[in-house]
Amino acid sequence: MLGMVFTEFLEMVEEGFGPDVADAILCDASPGHDGAYTAVGYYDHAELVAMVVALSGRTGIPVPDLVKAFGRHLLLRFTQVHPKMFQGAHSLFDLVARIDGHIHVEVHKLYSEATLPRFTVQDRSPERMTVLYQSPRGLHELAVGLLEGAAEHYGEACTVQTQAWQDDQGQTGTLITLERAAA
Repeated sequence: MLGMVFTEFLEMVEEGFGPDVADAILCDASPGHDGAYTAVGYYDHAELVAMVVALSGRTGIPVPDLVKAFGRHLLLRFTQVHPKMFQGAHSLFDLVARIDGHIHVEVHKLYSEATLPRFTVQDRSPERMTVLYQSPRGLHELAVGLLEGAAEHYGEACTVQTQAWQDDQGQTGTLITLERAAA
């Protein structure tokens, strides 16, 4: 997993819970790099999961809630650090439709070794969009947080629902349904 994800997670922890908590979860999780991550490095996603579990243990906040909060934090950082990713997308649905065909293509140009999740639009109407999320890391809560953050970025009220998915060949993923709130 790209080091930027690790550095941003630790930044979120420091901002939200303080530097002492960030240090404590690094001690609790005992990551292979002693918590010395670089934004352009690549690290095992299990280290991030261990830090989230450690943070949950120290705060009492459920792991899925922390992962979603991190997704929202990460989306905000993407808008600041990579504003070009959002050019040409005028709504949440426009952005989601561009993830695999445009945004992830650009990410691969910057980070050629990145293993990115897949977001495949299954159905789209003006009020509703269903997306299939697939990743070997299975962090669908992070995807939900990113999508919730994107809805906030575009000022769109939206509900997000998830459902486990599996096809006839045994491929798995999560169906994510985004539904715009009635105006």
